[in-house]
Amino acid sequence: MAREVVRLLGKRFYSWGSYHGVKSAWIPPLLAFLSLSEKFPSINSPQDSRFIALHILSTSRGYSGFCKSLLPVLTSTLLPTHPLQSRSLALKIFHTFVSGWFSEMENVPDKDRGNLLEAIGDPFQFNPDLPLQDGKSVGRADYEPTEAMVVLIGFASSELWRNHLRRSNFTSGEKILSTREGKRKALRCMLDTAAREWSWHLYTPKKITAAIGRLEELQCPNIAEAVIMWAWTSGVVSPWEHDAWGLIQRDTLRFYRTHGLRRLTALRLHIMDTTMSASHTRPHVVLQGESSRQMEGPLRPAYENWTELFVSRACQLRRLYHLFGYNPATWNEAIASGVGREMDLSSGRSVTRTMPLTDWACDYP
Repeated sequence: MAREVVRLLGKRFYSWGSYHGVKSAWIPPLLAFLSLSEKFPSINSPQDSRFIALHILSTSRGYSGFCKSLLPVLTSTLLPTHPLQSRSLALKIFHTFVSGWFSEMENVPDKDRGNLLEAIGDPFQFNPDLPLQDGKSVGRADYEPTEAMVVLIGFASSELWRNHLRRSNFTSGEKILSTREGKRKALRCMLDTAAREWSWHLYTPKKITAAIGRLEELQCPNIAEAVIMWAWTSGVVSPWEHDAWGLIQRDTLRFYRTHGLRRLTALRLHIMDTTMSASHTRPHVVLQGESSRQMEGPLRPAYENWTELFVSRACQLRRLYHLFGYNPATWNEAIASGVGREMDLSSGRSVTRTMPLTDWACDYP
């Protein structure tokens, strides 16, 4: 009977031609149906009703109070051995309900969180083909693997999740983010996720540095570097907050000294790149020393206009030069001989640091 009800619901859902009308009231009964189907699978009955339920969930905008019923359903459906073969839909649902993973998991056993991450595995590994619907192919899931990876990056900063992460969760992502375009795509996705979900986590210096450290422990320097780029350009840390920037600068300095100063080319180019900044957003936060608390859920523009953006980026460049013991003139001298190839700052002229880390002030108002 439940299968027939879900099929009728699916007919109504697909007749709309748009997925923006999905009601949050549908989500609990759909999850209950999927949970029931996992407990009492029927080999002789069509499986498309489960697919319909997953498809509707994947087009929702999330739901509060979901985790107890959604987590076991996803853990099972994500497995490549699951008979429904809808891993791509399950991964999309994983990203859709991102807010709950950070706000409603305190009472979930560690084992269950670990099982979910084990089932997620590498989010870039999935079968894009969906099951048949009424004997006809319904195409491919509208799923972007980078979105799921961004949630995992947020997990690296969370005490509830960070120790459950595995190197295998980032195998493909680490390779993809070895390129400049891969990092740009990930950073765009990070911005989009932060704009939609304030609970995503990478809003405070402590969270940012915790994510960088955990990703390094997992031997994912390319993904850790993307988090550093996020910290320097997203606007989540105000330029005049010296204590906050002290934490980020120390981790930046340590990271590039550990993994090679040649990588600084990418950070410098990213700070200079304003093509991704038109839609930059940041949370309305109040910083208190090294901590930050969320004041409002909605996000506001990080920059009022393009002039403000350009001035802010110029200040960030100055901050970067001073951090590594250069001023703009000597930095240019150091890279002048490296035109057309990756620069090596270690061969540049050494300059005595003119200011302590936390005393350097950007003159951007």
